[in-house]
Amino acid sequence: MIEGPYFVLTVVGVLGTGLVAGVFCAFSTFVMKGLASLPPAQGVAAMQAINVTALTPAFMLVFIGSAALCAVIAVVTFVLWPDEGTVELLLGSALYLFGCFGVTVAANVPRNNKLAEMDPGTPEAIAYWPTYVSEWSMWNHIRMVAAAAGAILYVLALT
Repeated sequence: MIEGPYFVLTVVGVLGTGLVAGVFCAFSTFVMKGLASLPPAQGVAAMQAINVTALTPAFMLVFIGSAALCAVIAVVTFVLWPDEGTVELLLGSALYLFGCFGVTVAANVPRNNKLAEMDPGTPEAIAYWPTYVSEWSMWNHIRMVAAAAGAILYVLALT
């Protein structure tokens, strides 16, 4: 069993990755569906407001802090190579870092930036909205599953 500071790092990793998975689960299961049901101009305006509001220190601390913690857990795991939980810790870290954080940077943020440049009532924004919802949601599903799987693997490493 993992002990001491390493145990604390892993428990905090479970908490961080699980919280992020929960936020993304909310978007995947009802937020995006609710926004998609609005008239396109209203959906665009609402998502633009959400994207600005999401950049709060509280969420960024959890989201980016979890990525940093996953990187630390991976490095410590490589250095210490514990008798138990090594595979789970490395896979959990990789899933969050690449499947959640990496997907956010490579897929969701560019779509958010493109949407941010549009005036909600323009024909361009109205035409882009269904594509945005579809593509953004697909990538969000992936990062939700990756963050949740990372949390599960960290829990398995503790057992």
